[in-house]
Amino acid sequence: MTEERFILATEKIDEILTAAKHDEAFDDYFHAVAQYIKDVTGALNGIKGALDTSDISFLKKCNDTFYDEFLPAHYEKSYLNPEYAVEKLGKEYGALMSAVYAECRAITAYAYEGCIDKILIRIELFLEIYSAFEISKESKEGLPKYGEVLGIYRSFAYDYLEDNMEDSVTSRFTVCDNVAEKIVREANLDTEDYLYMYGEYISDNELRLCKYMNTLDEETIESMARTYTQGYYIGFEMTGKDISIKEAVGVEYFIGFEKVVRKSIEMFEKIGLKAVIFRAEPSFVCGRKLNKRGYFSTNPCKQFDSDHEHDYTLYYDKKYIERKLEAYHNALERHKAECAYYGGPAVIECFGEQPFAPITKASVIKTNDEVNKLSTEYMSRAGRMLNEYVKGEERSFTIIAFPTPAIGDKFEEIFDETIRINTLDYMKYRNIQQTIIDTLDKGECVRIVGGNGNLTDMTVALYELSDPQKETIFENCVADVNIPVGEVFTSPKLEGTYGLLHATHVYLEGMPYENLKLRFEDGMIKEYSCDNYDKEEENNRYIKEHLLFQHETLPLGEFAIGTNTTAYVTTRKYGLESIMPILIAEKTGPHFAVGDTCYSHEEDIMTYNPDKKAIVARENSISKLRHTDMLKAYFNCHTDITIPYDELKEVYVVTKEGENIDIISDGRFVLPGTEELNEPFDE
Repeated sequence: MTEERFILATEKIDEILTAAKHDEAFDDYFHAVAQYIKDVTGALNGIKGALDTSDISFLKKCNDTFYDEFLPAHYEKSYLNPEYAVEKLGKEYGALMSAVYAECRAITAYAYEGCIDKILIRIELFLEIYSAFEISKESKEGLPKYGEVLGIYRSFAYDYLEDNMEDSVTSRFTVCDNVAEKIVREANLDTEDYLYMYGEYISDNELRLCKYMNTLDEETIESMARTYTQGYYIGFEMTGKDISIKEAVGVEYFIGFEKVVRKSIEMFEKIGLKAVIFRAEPSFVCGRKLNKRGYFSTNPCKQFDSDHEHDYTLYYDKKYIERKLEAYHNALERHKAECAYYGGPAVIECFGEQPFAPITKASVIKTNDEVNKLSTEYMSRAGRMLNEYVKGEERSFTIIAFPTPAIGDKFEEIFDETIRINTLDYMKYRNIQQTIIDTLDKGECVRIVGGNGNLTDMTVALYELSDPQKETIFENCVADVNIPVGEVFTSPKLEGTYGLLHATHVYLEGMPYENLKLRFEDGMIKEYSCDNYDKEEENNRYIKEHLLFQHETLPLGEFAIGTNTTAYVTTRKYGLESIMPILIAEKTGPHFAVGDTCYSHEEDIMTYNPDKKAIVARENSISKLRHTDMLKAYFNCHTDITIPYDELKEVYVVTKEGENIDIISDGRFVLPGTEELNEPFDE
């Protein structure tokens, strides 16, 4: 049945390409989309054969053909660009028709996976819309009603929810064969040819990375893999979780790191864990995001993802999220055994690309308050549902970061420095950080005051200890789940936490902020502003959308003091402030996280520091609501904001007796026992 439908659909595509044009604008649109579909479907057999025989020359041609339209020289005049679509098709239809084409573009990834059914339903979506225009043309009515075309798109989003959620669950939590699995296990990784087998965009960034990885000796590859896999194992050990009941680990990585991934998978298998590898979501209807999860490559056009990030507004309503939650629950229930065996993600993060500042366009589809509220509700309920099947008290994770060649001419130097940062002396940092924690445990609050133009003046209230001999407020973070070493952190007490947090120039989740200011009262964001745009309204919208994730406010979920001065010096030496990942950047000064605590959904799991003291500051007055109203307890976001050492005047603890104990003064560690942290500054 699928095969017959597919043949009929591709024949109809051929007819569109040969039909005479009547309405220049819309006919040109349908011709452009049909040509893309023709290019991919016409290459299906060739792709399968090339993957089987490693015909790389054919796959290289596909890479050029399928991604050419995203490149800067062509995107501006593409119907993938809502601005161009509105210009050519009008305000009523432009953004919608662009959204349809954007959804069809997922076909490229599905072609490499051999998912004919997923390709077919998107072709049929396109053909149904084309048919609506043809019928209106033949009846002399001109264009079809906008509501009719929107209805077709909405039906597509609704009708395949069950299948989409099934695919989402199986790809994320179950071990299965796919293109990436075969590449990592079987491909010849000594050349760059295998990169083209993914069906993802392959640029000079991936090619240079692969070439560099091939210059590293086996010992270095093994060291990188061991740091990564041991961090995952230690994450279970440090939190008292039983890794022996787990059978799978989610392996996420940037394309080009396959040698490390292959070695890591071997190491994971030795401790009884099979790898779950999944492609970053290619479909907007299925949840494609600018920030990728899974395996992915260089984004050929981040503006494309930004332009379409709110396309879901076209079909998002109460009925939709209820049906989506039902489909999600059904998929989780069908795979509850696999979900129970899933241990959590192990992520190789990359950095190096220049920060992306999206262009604000009036033509793109925008959210509204009702949709934002529904989205927040869905995220909260879906997160709670997932936690019932992939239990927080039983899972862990690890993240490690490395640069890619996009970082510039000194890539090799920076890569070597990053390896050094990721493998710093565990015991040295553990002992120094314990000294800081012992001092912090004496405090009622911590005061952080900025300097050198930074206006930060924050007072962070601390949890009260019942038994200081057995309890502690801060976690001693060494090289386990968050690699590299270098921070002590806590969940602050919201009541009594107040002041101004100022970031002069910062990138959060890849988005830039100029003079970001957040004012807190009782631990909640009361006011916010930045200087990204000329108009205050645009700045506020930018912060609410990208930092508050459409919430009216967020709590201060974490306060930490970063101790990795080596990472800080490397950052300054190579001018990496704008591109260093938060994983490393958060270790280069005190940082504050807005959103959920670090112990989100795991507050009731007792965690211990290396000194065997129980970490008792795991919740706040917001997350405590999980006992009475789960929807109000979590925000499903956590964004770290770091104040670098050179913008610090002082960080000190205020004890119950009113004594002020300095930890950092004028950007240097002054607490006795921590002076060794200043050595990288002096070097």
